[in-house]
Amino acid sequence: MGKIFYAEPELQSTILSTLNNLLKSDVDKVRQTTINAAGEVGKFHFDKVQHFFDTGLFDKHHSVRNAVIGSVKKMSEKNSIPVLAWAKTYLKHPNKEVRREICHGIELRGRTHPQDILPLLKTLEFDETKRVTDTLIHVLGQIAYKNGCLQTVVNHLKSWENKVLVEKALDEIVDVHERYKKFAILTQQEAIDYIDANYISNN
Repeated sequence: MGKIFYAEPELQSTILSTLNNLLKSDVDKVRQTTINAAGEVGKFHFDKVQHFFDTGLFDKHHSVRNAVIGSVKKMSEKNSIPVLAWAKTYLKHPNKEVRREICHGIELRGRTHPQDILPLLKTLEFDETKRVTDTLIHVLGQIAYKNGCLQTVVNHLKSWENKVLVEKALDEIVDVHERYKKFAILTQQEAIDYIDANYISNN
């Protein structure tokens, strides 16, 4: 659907109309696939499909909500400015699952441009829901082992006020460098040494 959308511009309005109808399906797999298709369009034209994600975030079925997370990941990687601006509006939503899903959804952008998502993640540092803070810690770990990202993450964490959460995040970052040692830029010991020299010694 995404390929057709870009290859056949004259069909774009029909495609969007069709997706709108499919989003009303009683079948969760249909709604899930609809969100995934909208995500392909949102990589370059988020304004045309934003309403799909406003709806999908609150779908009754987890597979549809997971499709929102996956789509936000791929859209924010390609089309970060409007997607992250949209995501920011949900980070203080009263629904804890919405906050968690958005936190998870912006992770992929952080793996290449951590500076884009760290200010958004910081808004969750005092979240009172463990499921949300667990996801926050997970995302910080996932972005910190990528090339050049540890320095940016550690430097930003210096400005966070929730020191208990930061300590947990740093533990996760150290852990991730061991769990993903085949993919991590630094060894676990190098990560520990950097944190000791640049966070611990300065706080």
